[in-house]
Amino acid sequence: MTVSSNSIDRFEITAGDESHYDAIVALFTSQEEFYLINPSGSWPFDRSQLQRLATQRRDFTVVLDNRQVIGFANLYTNTAGDRFFIGNVVISEAYRGQGIGRRLIYHMCDIIFEHYASTVYISVFNFNTPALLLYTSLGFKPYEIEQRSMPNGDSVALIHMRLDARNR
Repeated sequence: MTVSSNSIDRFEITAGDESHYDAIVALFTSQEEFYLINPSGSWPFDRSQLQRLATQRRDFTVVLDNRQVIGFANLYTNTAGDRFFIGNVVISEAYRGQGIGRRLIYHMCDIIFEHYASTVYISVFNFNTPALLLYTSLGFKPYEIEQRSMPNGDSVALIHMRLDARNR
């Protein structure tokens, strides 16, 4: 099912809270997709994992369509705490391709630029072509590639990207 919209303006981006948790969990529909978004988590994703994630991350953010959660993202820092990353970005399958992910990434960048740092970081697996193309179109540039292993043991590349406020 695809939801059509004349304008993405009808969607609201707002702070996520516990009342959204069940709907956030429902956005993750397959083990493969879940790995792309949360490789350190375990499938099936559930509310308790999301609650643990909430203690490790900040600025839980949801996209709403008529109070229904259709997207999610959050922020986290590296171990040293000097780099702010956008993480766990997911848009409901029915809403993809409408610019909602782009709007959510812009929103998350604005939070980092306004409150935390002058550079935004994001990581994406090499085979997640839609995300790679989106992030590149927004001005993110690769700065490092890290070898990772899929749950089945296959090697993949995790591409680390960055966007400086002055290059936006």
